[in-house]
Amino acid sequence: MLGTLSLVAIFQGALERAGILMLVALFVDSVDGSLARRLQVAERIPSIDGRRLDDVVDFLNYAVVPVVFMVWIGALHPLLSAAPVLASAYGFAQSDAKTEDDFFLGWPSYWNVVALYVWRLEVEPVTAQALVLFFSAAVFVPLKYIYPSKLRVLRLASGIGAGAWMLAMAFIVLWPERAREIHLTGISLAYVAWYVGLSAWLGRWWRWGG
Repeated sequence: MLGTLSLVAIFQGALERAGILMLVALFVDSVDGSLARRLQVAERIPSIDGRRLDDVVDFLNYAVVPVVFMVWIGALHPLLSAAPVLASAYGFAQSDAKTEDDFFLGWPSYWNVVALYVWRLEVEPVTAQALVLFFSAAVFVPLKYIYPSKLRVLRLASGIGAGAWMLAMAFIVLWPERAREIHLTGISLAYVAWYVGLSAWLGRWWRWGG
């Protein structure tokens, strides 16, 4: 539903609404698994494969919607939109996309995050397209990225950081001028750096290929 509403907002030119909906989708994705387990959905409705449904919804919210968003704002050429969509389709289709030790294997298609930063940082199209191609390639590189809601260490700190980041991004989406005055967009990148750094540490990136 959130993905559909986001697409409608984009086509109506309501980019702030679309941005907020993308953030809401991120929040819902961070809690829906825990909520489903608490409510014992798998036991109550065994005919539904929750993981498969989650992948379908995530592909829409994390790949299709933000790619359409970037095309709409002129940051991404329509022909290049195939790269992130196909790369994400490959990533979601892998049986080991989520590892047994609760990591994402390969860059986890956080295109909504890329789209929001490209938009609010007013990244030039050439640079934006280079970033899109870079992250598209990163989907195929089997490095481990943390699964925030299933972290086994520093879970509380990461959760607080993620919550603060979402609030900061909502402010940036709705009040960009004020956000620029207080350098909030740059500050918000600290959580992105935390995510990448923690992924590199816990995922032992230095051992890749070794």
